[in-house]
Amino acid sequence: MAADYDLLIIGGGINGTGIARDAVGRGASVLLVEMGDLAGATSSASTKLIHGGLRYLEYYEFGLVRKALKEREVLWRAAPHIAWPLRFILPHHKDLRPAWLLRLGLFMYDHLGGRELLPATKTVRLDQAPFSQGLKKLFKKGFEYSDCWVDDARLVVLNARDAADRGAEIQTRTKCISARRDGDVWQVVLKDLASGEEKTVTANVLVNAAGPWVADMLSGVTGANNSSSVRLVKGSHIIVKRQFEHDRCFIFQNGDGRIVFAIPYENDFTLIGTTDVDFQDDLSKVEISKDEIAYLCQAASEYLENPITPEDVVHTYSGVRPLYDDGAKDAKAATRDYVLELDAGDAKPAILSVFGGKITTYRKLAEHVLEKLEPYLPFKRGVWTAYAPLPGGDFKVSEFDAEVSRLEADYPFLDKVFATRLTRLYGTDARFILGEAQTLEDLGRCFGYNLHEAEVKWLVRREWARSAQDILWRRTKLGLRLSGEEAAELDTYLSAYLAEQAGAAA
Repeated sequence: MAADYDLLIIGGGINGTGIARDAVGRGASVLLVEMGDLAGATSSASTKLIHGGLRYLEYYEFGLVRKALKEREVLWRAAPHIAWPLRFILPHHKDLRPAWLLRLGLFMYDHLGGRELLPATKTVRLDQAPFSQGLKKLFKKGFEYSDCWVDDARLVVLNARDAADRGAEIQTRTKCISARRDGDVWQVVLKDLASGEEKTVTANVLVNAAGPWVADMLSGVTGANNSSSVRLVKGSHIIVKRQFEHDRCFIFQNGDGRIVFAIPYENDFTLIGTTDVDFQDDLSKVEISKDEIAYLCQAASEYLENPITPEDVVHTYSGVRPLYDDGAKDAKAATRDYVLELDAGDAKPAILSVFGGKITTYRKLAEHVLEKLEPYLPFKRGVWTAYAPLPGGDFKVSEFDAEVSRLEADYPFLDKVFATRLTRLYGTDARFILGEAQTLEDLGRCFGYNLHEAEVKWLVRREWARSAQDILWRRTKLGLRLSGEEAAELDTYLSAYLAEQAGAAA
């Protein structure tokens, strides 16, 4: 029986979309289904760093750190609009790790990962400007090192965009109800959660990239064997008003062995996180606890000149990491590396499940998935993603400011803030959103801040957005800017616009 698709991927997070992009680029026919919105769970709830994971060196995870460090500049080059370098300040706390140990760890961090563009570590004085601003005066010495930032939810969407542009089908709000082997193919029942309609499709290979639901998908949907187990660990973040004016980030050591980041966020805010808490509750109701808020406030207040209190928190977000259960006693020690489990039964068709992983290594994970699936899929080319830009990222890493200036020159009605925001989110694709506009009024209704109808329509048509939540917290971060009333008005508009589009398509 000829299958409808070579590959059906369950899960629209970073791993699922990364695999879809890579596979369709190699010539496979691909369908990806996601029961909610793209990046609707774990993949929009990270600390948003492309990093090796400095603390993983203490757990001797040298292979993971090296793999991740090598990816930093690869991802930066592929997406210079949504990724950029950061400099982190690690203050020396005299009661915790000794300075020589920190310097040794950072020396390894500098040299494990093939760093070419990012500057090396250096020792800095924390009692002098600019680093003294924001920190308690008792911290005199620290180390400055490099990592990168990425807008995690946009990274997911751009992988999906590129996959779709190359021929993959991306279906959001679509749930996989069942999947059963039928000879050489999988019979998969899918349900459109908006309409309630069900349909059956066939695929030669399944990839289970369901994130926190990976084990449930195996046992409850596919009926496949599951020899591995997943450890669910919740990570939470708080957002407060900006705590320091310089552009450096802080990485704070804590007495429990964990670290907490304090990172400039969306110009006017500081992002503080993350926690590591084992999670066994309802995956549809993941939220920060009062204890986690108190923990993050206390951890940051140990270092910051102005103490952080729960009353200072303007927003929070939480996600559940689907870590491979390696038997570690503490959640913070559980491996962040990925494990790929292939079940081909006695013959075809095969299913591959993804356990664990981190956003930094999603591209390498996709390559390893397809390496395992090569005997089952009709690839027409080999590895290719390391040098291919993501949509909107077709400019050099050194040209971001120039790209903003070019957009301002082409659209003089944009101010610097608006032009920078559009370039940060969409890169060169910003011109497709602005089109032939000559004035702000040409962009249509403004829903608040500088979010206009033209951008909203683009996000619906090209990026699978269906709700204000999709737009304000995943496609953009304008949820920090718009009021509850403005968000409700956006939802009302979207309902009408989507109904209009559905009527036109009928």
